Amino acid sequence: MTRRRQIYEGKAKILYEGPEPGTLIQYFKDDATAFNAQKRGTIQGKGVLNNRISEHVFTALQTIGVPTHFIRRLNMREQLIRQVEIVPIEVVIRNVAAGSLSKRLGIEEGTQLPRTIIEYYYKDDALGDPMVADEHIACFGWASQDEMNDIADMAIRVNDFLCGMFSAIGIRLVDFKLEFGRIWDGDFSRIILADEISPDGCRLWDMKSNEKLDKDRFRQDLGGVEEAYQEVARRLGLLPEGEESAVLDMESHRKKRGK
Repeated sequence: MTRRRQIYEGKAKILYEGPEPGTLIQYFKDDATAFNAQKRGTIQGKGVLNNRISEHVFTALQTIGVPTHFIRRLNMREQLIRQVEIVPIEVVIRNVAAGSLSKRLGIEEGTQLPRTIIEYYYKDDALGDPMVADEHIACFGWASQDEMNDIADMAIRVNDFLCGMFSAIGIRLVDFKLEFGRIWDGDFSRIILADEISPDGCRLWDMKSNEKLDKDRFRQDLGGVEEAYQEVARRLGLLPEGEESAVLDMESHRKKRGK
């Protein structure tokens, strides 16, 4: 049996050589990190849930014409994807004040923003993924102006779709991050959506209780992390209804913690 060749390992995923040229296998790990990997841990079953959730979201986005790297899910933890040249920019879309935006500008967390904000961050862990402006991106050639126009247009389209999708299942999409990549056809390239969309990279709040259903439960030591991810999957129809382990019962969770 031939051992497959590893291409890259990140904080949450491993990329392996795919079965055909131009493809990769993306493996979802249970490892969890926060604050640029200063905090590390494991969320049991996270990789399985993120694989299913990201598959569901990317498939839905493809139906509305958003091009993505996703081809198909292979098993519980792996999916087949197109190999892309990653644009070294994280795109953060904010609908509600939270996280670093609240800290930077002194805006109370949970404040609905008057309009959606798109922010760009240079992907470099050693530098702490610094926030950058369009001028930095153009100056250093990280992406062309046409590519940034495509990225901004796609980001807004994805946000509009996801806000509606999550709202329909009682979840408020506070903010989320996207990554994009280039695929080449001869001398020409085009931008497509890459990476993943899951509770690892989204802030998802229950619309009634404001309970967090995302990785902030790990960042802030709130507990109930596995249950939160399961609850998102359950509401999306990816876990059977009625499974006790699939529901984030915050009252039971608080009793377990003695609060």
